[in-house]
Amino acid sequence: MTDNKIKLWIDEEELEVDQGTTLLEAAKMAGRDIPTLCYLKELNEVGACRLCLVELEDSGKLVASCITPAVDGMRVKTNTARVRKTRRLNLEFLLSNHKVDCPTCLKSDDCELRELAEQMGIRDIRFIGEKSTFTKDVSTPSLYRDPEKCILCRRCVSVCHEVQSVKAIVPEGRGFMTVVEPAFYNSLSESPCVLCGQCSVVCPTGAITEREYIDDVWEAIYDPAKHVIVQTAPAVRVALSEAFGKEPGTIVTGQMVSALRELGFDKVFDTNFTADLTIMEEGTELIDRIKNNETLPLFTSCSPGWIKFLEHYYPEFIYNLSTCKSPQQMFGSVAKTYYAEKNDISVDDLIVVSIMPCTAKKFEASRSEMNGDVDYALTTRELGRMIKQAGIDILNLPEGDYDKLLGVSSGAADIFGTTGGVMEAALRTAYEILTGEELRELDFTQVRGADGIKEAEVAIADLTLKVAVAHGLGNARELLERIKDGAEYHFVEFMACPGGCIGGGGQPLPATEDNIAKRRAGLYEIDQNKEIRKSHENPYIKKIYDEYLEKPGSHKSHELLHTHYVVRGV
Repeated sequence: MTDNKIKLWIDEEELEVDQGTTLLEAAKMAGRDIPTLCYLKELNEVGACRLCLVELEDSGKLVASCITPAVDGMRVKTNTARVRKTRRLNLEFLLSNHKVDCPTCLKSDDCELRELAEQMGIRDIRFIGEKSTFTKDVSTPSLYRDPEKCILCRRCVSVCHEVQSVKAIVPEGRGFMTVVEPAFYNSLSESPCVLCGQCSVVCPTGAITEREYIDDVWEAIYDPAKHVIVQTAPAVRVALSEAFGKEPGTIVTGQMVSALRELGFDKVFDTNFTADLTIMEEGTELIDRIKNNETLPLFTSCSPGWIKFLEHYYPEFIYNLSTCKSPQQMFGSVAKTYYAEKNDISVDDLIVVSIMPCTAKKFEASRSEMNGDVDYALTTRELGRMIKQAGIDILNLPEGDYDKLLGVSSGAADIFGTTGGVMEAALRTAYEILTGEELRELDFTQVRGADGIKEAEVAIADLTLKVAVAHGLGNARELLERIKDGAEYHFVEFMACPGGCIGGGGQPLPATEDNIAKRRAGLYEIDQNKEIRKSHENPYIKKIYDEYLEKPGSHKSHELLHTHYVVRGV
């Protein structure tokens, strides 16, 4: 045994582990599944829920395995009668102050508290008495907070503070009246919350969820006077299948299109079309800024959570933001002008629905700057529920094709859904526009991968283009500070969520690193297999410019596809 190794026994099984290994990690190595609720590896290791208790044979102590380091010679029991009884007792205490409305709770299928109650065989809650009462928070279009379902695990606080660096929620009050919410008991709308939804991703109960608009969309579909169209974001097609038990990254584009038709949408279009349109507009904006010595670096504007973060915390960079609307909003704009005019549809009768991996997209659609171009934004999870409500067996549907006009896209648009994808798509087009030469190697691997911040220099004609990519707002903050300290770039891609859109706040749960990696691989597979892999080669992009927008950066384009942002308080 080496100096940095120690020996211990887990339920009589001898193990050799590294010093510093927790008992929880050691137990997993021994094949023992110890329950946890508050634990998030390297992020929220506080031992608050006391469900991970194990018994130390020598001392007879019960200790929280998630925060107790293994010691040489230690003998640990994970399943004694005392351990099981105490874990169960602690879970009953949590349930005694929890609003138990599982049949109607939005998180019921993904609730870790409910799952553990089943696993431990709890059939009755013995401790009945006064429960904490708090007001629901429905102040934003994106997130719904019900503090009466909160178990004070603080996972949401850790993610908001440590991963996203937003610090919008904190524990307030003491004892029985402790509540996790924005400081000074404010609502989310009164806080600097960016509505990314990462808190809802890690919440083990239904205390924080996406705000649901399924019934509103059903009502629109059933209204014979309405023409209801839908767009689907790239990240949805490699995650939706998870709601039906399939492996993350499974590509269900065709089945998803067929399911949306069966749901009753009049036309099924693709956000990827306007992702290609975004590249044309944003690429032109970048080239113009470089040639005219205007504000650099140019920051991408596809991620509404990132934009709101900058508006709150770094307003001095507001003119670095691309004026381009996001692909979601560009779609809504061209749908309610170009599409409506070509099909003689009254804008008053046209309803635009988005299927997005992102809770912040709901907020984005509601921004006054967006002119109501998108009526409803549903998450991937909401679409999964909607398909189940309709009794559609999506996995056995034949593959359908998107409707034309706003449904044809390049592979470059598909990779918008992962960190580095927007940058790579832009580089493919910028290279060919600036050089007039065909780009032989389309894969810019320098900007791919899971690193929080990536940097690259790309030679394009006589220009060495300096670019950077950041995903997760903590990494965005770090990169912005580097820029403030003098780091120079021409173009920077920012995504609010870890992994980019594939790790969005509205994606199926759990959002583990492994699941995100599989979704990423699915998007790159779609790109590799697309006949068209560059945005500027999309024939329907050429068509919309020829028929309606004139050219990238034209007055018409700016009128429909560009916007502005605002300075917000912290």
